[in-house]
Amino acid sequence: MPNIGNLLKEEITRVARKQIRAEVAPLKAASIQSRKTISDLKAQVASLERELKGIRRKSPAAAVEPETSEEALPARFSAKGLKSQRARLGLSAGDFGRLVGVTAQSVYNWEQESARPRAEQLARIVALRKMGKRQVTQILQELDGTQTAA
Repeated sequence: MPNIGNLLKEEITRVARKQIRAEVAPLKAASIQSRKTISDLKAQVASLERELKGIRRKSPAAAVEPETSEEALPARFSAKGLKSQRARLGLSAGDFGRLVGVTAQSVYNWEQESARPRAEQLARIVALRKMGKRQVTQILQELDGTQTAA
């Protein structure tokens, strides 16, 4: 007579495998569909790259050159340049930060190259490059006047 424990174990195993197959079948179908989609996209990218390569051969290289106007060039940033600009204007990090709209700690972090200014802050820094000590002092006095009036 067979062992009831073994029969029960075999039946549980059979039912579990059947249940797993039922659960995995939709995943296999989705995987197959995804692989087909990826394959189609790869083929499409390859054909577009070939087409682009042909277009580049036909057109002159000058048509692809970017515009070199002063507004089109991004503003450069260097910590050393920021330090020298701040020294040229005779500003503390706090005053420079007020002009740019940040804290003194941000200015120190920029100078130590542990952070970089965001685009809007970089635009303000570039605007300060064109100013002299008198203009900057006048702006700081105006800022002090608006802060005490508020």
